[in-house]
Amino acid sequence: MRKSRISKEKQARLIEHFVSGSTARCAAELVGVHRNTAAYYFKRLRELIAAQTEREANEVFTGEIEVDESYFGGHRKGNRGRGAAGKVPVFGLLKRGGKVYTKIIPDASGTTLIPIIEKKVIPDSIVYSDCWKGYNVLNVSDFKHYRINHSKLFADRQNHINGIENFWNQAKRHLRKFNGVPKDNFGLFLKECEWRFNTPSPKHQLTQLKQWVNQFLN
Repeated sequence: MRKSRISKEKQARLIEHFVSGSTARCAAELVGVHRNTAAYYFKRLRELIAAQTEREANEVFTGEIEVDESYFGGHRKGNRGRGAAGKVPVFGLLKRGGKVYTKIIPDASGTTLIPIIEKKVIPDSIVYSDCWKGYNVLNVSDFKHYRINHSKLFADRQNHINGIENFWNQAKRHLRKFNGVPKDNFGLFLKECEWRFNTPSPKHQLTQLKQWVNQFLN
């Protein structure tokens, strides 16, 4: 990445505002830089996060895994797996007590979802899902598959996908403050949300981000 021309002092303050969840416009006013400068710097931070997150993408999950798909953006609530009224479909896997992994997908069909699960989850692991038909193949797969019927209940002891649904809620709550994210940059914002979830301590986020900036931007 091209080196930053912003002073290290202002970079440090921008990173702190980024970690706190401030918008670029708000950070620009508080730090004393043009809003376009802050927006560009925030984008570069998201590119750093996405690059580092992708380096860990080969990590496989084992144990108890929750899977689910969700839809971001758009103005109307569409049908699942059928474009969702202009929304961006995203698939997520969450290892209970561990990390979440997300991937933008073209659709929520079984032919799209199952290869991702087979690549990310070790056979004989326990996979929890809802009753979406895209997961039907898991019933005769190498995984131990449990389904929760949300039309009847949201949890049956260990049988639930509350963890991945909690991630979706956190991600959408974070993105809502930006009043819409351009589709071209949505992947960067998604990986930011993934990173925030997997690194829940703001102190650790700050330390990690400063290390990456010193390594790649300064």
